[in-house]
Amino acid sequence: MALQKTDKIWHNGKLIRWEDATLHVMAHVIHYGSSVFEGVRCYAPPSGPAIFRADDHVQRLLDSAKVYRMDVAFTKQELVAAMVELVRSNGIWPCYLRPIVLRGYGDAGVTPTNCPVEVYIANYPWGKYLTQDDSGVDVCISSWTRIAPNTLPALAKAGANYMNSQLIRMEATTNGYAEGIALDVNGYVSEGSGENVFVVRNGVLQTAPLGNSVLPGITRDSVLKLARELEIPTVEAGIPREMLYIADEAFFTGTAAEITPIRSVDRISVANGDVGPVTGSGQWAVGSGQWAVGSGQWAVGSPEYSSIGLIIRPAPLTTDH
Repeated sequence: MALQKTDKIWHNGKLIRWEDATLHVMAHVIHYGSSVFEGVRCYAPPSGPAIFRADDHVQRLLDSAKVYRMDVAFTKQELVAAMVELVRSNGIWPCYLRPIVLRGYGDAGVTPTNCPVEVYIANYPWGKYLTQDDSGVDVCISSWTRIAPNTLPALAKAGANYMNSQLIRMEATTNGYAEGIALDVNGYVSEGSGENVFVVRNGVLQTAPLGNSVLPGITRDSVLKLARELEIPTVEAGIPREMLYIADEAFFTGTAAEITPIRSVDRISVANGDVGPVTGSGQWAVGSGQWAVGSGQWAVGSPEYSSIGLIIRPAPLTTDH
């Protein structure tokens, strides 16, 4: 989906024009990939715009920055308020928000110590990611392995990690698939180029543990919490490649992908190729504004937190928590 320009971008505490959000070609991030970032959706339920799990996204951003010894000059509360301010200023929702922390113009070498840490937040319209309908996607097992433990930290959402993701996605697209699924260094299912993977087998919902080079996805966490509240048997354990071929259901989760059914893997249909009862029941309808939870329903724009802490922003947008 082509990037659509908006009016303002938040930079180091101030709103600046979209055109003025530029970097020098010698900025450290351009040469060495020294950035951490987030992707956050803002929905438009009837009660007003609501940013999905804003606090959790910003916490992951700050955690990623800490791993890379990047001192961020703003608190979690200030960055959440900045996202709210930006959405209000640009007047665009639903939308996608892209907070990014990067190392700017300074020293020329690998060591980033003397390069300033800068923070930008942009927002822009963005629709569905992997498919334009709900029928599911055809995917392949990538020939590219996910980054191995103690090489690049998978728990950090760093720009450099997505070079691996680009290889996975480009290979899949070239071969006629919507997405690729990477295995970890031990041959177990890791994740897609930008999504976590779930399978359903004999009524049990399973996803790879974080130790399989998996990003701790915010939507992944939401699904796990909701599944437990709905009393769906759930396990975080290693997934052999062949489990994808014999699964009753499979789906991707991610802030961009939301909940995307997987229709086939390596041209082998997942079950009969239709969206299964767990994946397609409506209880994972992230973009609909409501989730059917065992203890009731919650709207993304509700002024209250749910019992499992998924509601982050009240509506209308304010800086209150």
